Parts: sequence; C-alpha cells; structure tokens
Amino acid sequence: MAENSSILTDRTLALAQPFTLRHGDLLPGAKVGFRLDGPQAAPVVAVLGGMSAHRVVAGGGGWWPEIVGPGLGVDSGSYRILGLDYLGGYGQSSTPQTGGKFPPLSSYDQADALCAVVRHLGLAPLHAIVGASYGGMVALCFAERYPELVKHIVVLSAADKTQVLSTAWRSVQRQIVREAIARGDGPAGLKLARALAMATYRSAVEFQLRFGAAPSRNQDRFVFPVEDYLFARGDAYVQKYRAESFLALSESIDLHQMDATRVHTPATLIAVREDQLVPFTDMQALSARLNGPRQLIEINSIFGHDAFLKEGAALNPIIKQALAEKTT
Repeated sequence: MAENSSILTDRTLALAQPFTLRHGDLLPGAKVGFRLDGPQAAPVVAVLGGMSAHRVVAGGGGWWPEIVGPGLGVDSGSYRILGLDYLGGYGQSSTPQTGGKFPPLSSYDQADALCAVVRHLGLAPLHAIVGASYGGMVALCFAERYPELVKHIVVLSAADKTQVLSTAWRSVQRQIVREAIARGDGPAGLKLARALAMATYRSAVEFQLRFGAAPSRNQDRFVFPVEDYLFARGDAYVQKYRAESFLALSESIDLHQMDATRVHTPATLIAVREDQLVPFTDMQALSARLNGPRQLIEINSIFGHDAFLKEGAALNPIIKQALAEKTT
C-alpha cells in the first residue's frame, strides 16, 4: 500500500471498566466512537468542536467543512484527522437514553476518552489538538493531563474556567428542558432552550443587521423577525439532538475548570472580541496562566461565539500557521 494512501478507521472503543468519571460516578459499559481519516503516514490532528459536534469532522456530514479539508486550515491532505463522539453526546459513544439520567460529565472525562483512543490506535503523540468551544476545554484538559501525547493545542473560544454569566444563561436553558422532560415532551423544551442559546451564540450587531425590521401582526399578537429565526433554529436542532444529551453536555460545560498553570504544551489561543460566552478577558487570563509557549490572537466577528463555524476566511490562515510551527 502506498505511503500516502488514505485510510479510514471508524469504530467504537470499549473503555476500561470500571470507567470512573471525574466527579466520582461510574459509567457502566463506557464506550467512545471515533473516526480517523487521512494519509497513512501523515501526522494526526485531533479536531474537537462544540457540544453538538461529533466524530465526522470533514467531508459528507462533517460538522466543520469551513476549516477542515483539502488546503484548509486543517489540511486533510497533510494530516490525518481524528474526530470523537463526546461521552453523553451525539453518535456512538455512551449517551443517556430518552427519558433517562446520566452521571455528571467533566471535560477531563472527554480528555480521558480521547487518550484511550490515541493509545488504542498506537499513535505517536498527536501533532495537535484543534478544539473550539467545548472542544477547546477538552484540549486544555488533555494537555494538562497527558502532555506526552500532544505537541500543540489550538484553542478557539474556550478558557480554563466557565464564565458565571454564561452559566446563568445555560442554567435557565437546562431548567426549561428538565421541566419539559417531566411533562413528557423533552423535544419541546429542547427547541426553546436552543432558541435561547442562539441569542447567546451570536452578537447584538448581527441581530440588529438581520432582524431589525418592524414586527408583523397576526390575529393574536405581533411577531418579531428574530422570533422566526430563533424558533426555526430550535426546530432544526430537535431533528438531530436529544434533550437528555443537551442536559449532560451543557452541564459539563458549566462544570469545566482546569489548572492552566500545569499546561506546558505550546498553545495558540484564538479569541473573538464579540463572544458573549467566552469573553476576550477570560482568554487573556487563560494565556497569562499557561506555563508553556503561547500566543493569543484576537479576531472580530459579528458571529460572536459562533465565529469558529462562520469565519473560515479569517481562521484558516491562523490555524494553518499554528499547525505548521515547530513545537520541539
């Protein structure tokens, strides 16, 4: 087989039993779904996204086509791409059943699952982890706990601890979902929670530009342009994701706290000035606490926290340069 031929590995790994979670609970029958794709001899880059992300990163059904692909920031012709289904999330990893509960998850638990995959595959140390939002939290935990297994981390819109105001917003979202599950209609609660979440992912500037028109009136009330957008996004989300997984991973984000002073791995941090969920000052504080080589790069985007999904033109050269840098 030619050295540069592409090999796809897509399967589920049973994790060591008992699999003890960060907060002390056991996860019976723990398993993690993963996908490794790319040229056989190429270095491996793990790519992790927000709480809705999964193991299929690029290509058909991939969640990050703006950044991962031929010639893009994470060049699929130069690297093998490792994707993960989060514990508790969407895909083949252990996840709550409909109407069921799930033990509290930490971003460290996701890092442990990624470590198990890397060791199972017998990989050399990862060339890098590129992590956005929740994935950036996991990248930081991995670099703290398994420094020998990664050479560089690229962290977009994630810090070493969660902003309390962000937790306030997500707490309300989770309560909406819990009450809907208690009524036997989890999807209705998930629709509302996702609609509310969208208002925190984006910026006031974008909403004013897109939805600043006057409301329309029907027989019962006025309908504001932004309503149609928010509830349409909620409806679309319910078609793919379950309320129980939303609860598990939303809580995991708010439980996130790691020790940045223990990270010596070279890091590239990318912050968005308009990000409501991870303010620029939080990423500045993270940069100050890291103990390895690091650079903090700031971009502006009307898309706020969702910039990692929307700003390919700005992010691709930054990520490409970060992955090209010598780290040893």
